[in-house]
Amino acid sequence: MSPASLPRKARPPVLPDPPITLSEENGIRYLHFGSEWVQGAMWIRRPWDIAIDYVAQMMGWLLVLDPPARILQLGLGAGALTRWCWRRLPDTGIDVVEASAGVIRVARAQFALPADDARLAVHHADAARFVAGASAGHEARRWGVIQADLYDAQARGPVCDSLAFYRDCRAALDPAGGVLVVNLFGEHASYAKNIARIRRAFEGRVLEMPPVRAGNVVVLAFTGPPLTVSAGALTARAVAVERRWRLPATAWARALLDGAGRRSSGDGNDTAPALVV
Repeated sequence: MSPASLPRKARPPVLPDPPITLSEENGIRYLHFGSEWVQGAMWIRRPWDIAIDYVAQMMGWLLVLDPPARILQLGLGAGALTRWCWRRLPDTGIDVVEASAGVIRVARAQFALPADDARLAVHHADAARFVAGASAGHEARRWGVIQADLYDAQARGPVCDSLAFYRDCRAALDPAGGVLVVNLFGEHASYAKNIARIRRAFEGRVLEMPPVRAGNVVVLAFTGPPLTVSAGALTARAVAVERRWRLPATAWARALLDGAGRRSSGDGNDTAPALVV
């Protein structure tokens, strides 16, 4: 979800369906929950491409990790991440959790969401309960990537934002190496408490992507062995990601390295910047 406005089979959900409305402008179809807040979008003629910049940034983990066996997406919205991953990552399975049956129906009817198949499963369930249950019991499930974009019609911050939720996400990630990706509002009162809880749950192993114009900040939190990526390696990887998947990865890498360089200078370290998480 973005604060930008337009002139323009599991457990039942805990909230009723939101009032769902659509709008279109400049070749893009937008999803709203009865307000000006944008809950998702799709290029009408290019549904597999991502129309919103922060949503594209939620693929920023490709700068440091290869596509995993399975991805978990918490919050469907207009299905942009689901469509992109289903189309562009053919060896990766996708689980999607969405609390609103209405959102699922609209995504299928108006936003080109693929039907469930051997790789894709859309679960009508509460995200917090799903994640808490996934890592419990003898049949615990693990994902290499979890992408969380969980906002309601009021847009007062993520609807799942407790320390327990972020710890459950960590427990549901592959212990050999995984990443939680969270969309936050960088200029909102909810940001400080969420970034603090994510840092605590992941023992400080957190990267913040550069803020987008609308104010969203995508946060990456890591499990597994420590990662140290040199400036040269990150730049080369970004070029490869941009060529293969047509994502603006080189701009992301430059921004991350600029941030790493500022932190190094503040520590009195003049060596080439690197990402360490």
